[in-house]
Amino acid sequence: MAVPRAAMAAAPAADRLARGAERLLRIIGDGRTGLVLLIATGLANAIAAFLPDGPRMLDSAPYAVLLGALALSGVATVAVRAPAAWREWQHPGPVRPGAGALEAVLEEAPCEAILATLRSAGYRARLEEPRRGWAIHAVRRGWSRFAGIGSHLAMVVIVLGAAIGAAFGSETLFSLLAGDQALLDTPRAGFSAAVRLEDFDAEFGADGRPLRLDTAVTFLRDGVPVREATLRVNEPGDFDGYLVHPWTYGPAVRLRVTTLGGSALLDAPVPLDQVRNGTPVGSADLPTAGVTLGLAITDADANELGVSLVGGEGLIDSARLRPGEEARIGDLRIELAGFDAWVTFLSRRDPGLLVLFSGAALLCASLAVAFWLPRRRLTIRASADGPRLVLRGERFDRPADEMARLRRRLSSHA
Repeated sequence: MAVPRAAMAAAPAADRLARGAERLLRIIGDGRTGLVLLIATGLANAIAAFLPDGPRMLDSAPYAVLLGALALSGVATVAVRAPAAWREWQHPGPVRPGAGALEAVLEEAPCEAILATLRSAGYRARLEEPRRGWAIHAVRRGWSRFAGIGSHLAMVVIVLGAAIGAAFGSETLFSLLAGDQALLDTPRAGFSAAVRLEDFDAEFGADGRPLRLDTAVTFLRDGVPVREATLRVNEPGDFDGYLVHPWTYGPAVRLRVTTLGGSALLDAPVPLDQVRNGTPVGSADLPTAGVTLGLAITDADANELGVSLVGGEGLIDSARLRPGEEARIGDLRIELAGFDAWVTFLSRRDPGLLVLFSGAALLCASLAVAFWLPRRRLTIRASADGPRLVLRGERFDRPADEMARLRRRLSSHA
């Protein structure tokens, strides 16, 4: 029966498409392509860490495309190499002499005895008996190659974890004074996980370096205290799937401001959350009096606070106070009750963190197996001088010790 011309034309086109797709898959899965993408990703992260607006770059579409290309390269590598690794493990092929291979001539022995010795030494071996003489092809730890392939799969898992965190995670910054509390995420219906700042305790050495930065907090759910914790540097709190880090801190002052008639205008801590010429400064608006208090630490060693009263026409009056002191400034009485501290917290939820750490663990494990338990391949052929052994390790491995071990075992069974 004649084959239609349309079918004959379609078959070569399909073959060309299949060959093109396979060629593209091999290019994407090539180790050099993955290395270039990995270096590009590392450079992008390094640049983002140094630039002021660097984090925005990591949220951009080009960076997402770069991560996607890296993940695609890892998947392509597994797809290209896994079938070949399986076939070689199950059906060892011939090993060619040349650069990187070790060769030796063994004592004469029956091929069946050599085959049995190799199997007892941990090799998967098969005997080939062509017309010109026998040959034995063997592989030891053939599964180790899957560990190397697993490192590419681990990169895919790491990228997937980072993508999950970027898509579904959240970060929230908020500052609290002692006694204040805040939600750990953007307010929404049914969400009640919160943290309350109880105290901040710091100790500094003679060189000004901090010896202790302890942040005492209480975690709350539905407004009810659930657990108390002390947060330290590199020791964040964990509550309802959120990691809470003390991000930064600064001084605050507890002020009591009254009119000359005794009416209270302010009785609360005020954060000095800005820096001017190296000095912590802050301000407090008193709208009922139509003035603003400018605050600055004038002498840190003596705990002295400078207070300026500013109205619509400029500076009205100023004074300096120490804890427990009171002064009249303009038509107001101001008492410095003492110093306090404010703390800025970073609340982070990353649902991809477990996936990311799993990928990192898989990467470490696969590389450890690939480096410390490398695959070994060999071929032993019959020759006029005696059985000739050709042994190869991985690219980073020259198995001289394995060659010596094999020669001893094969000689003892010759």
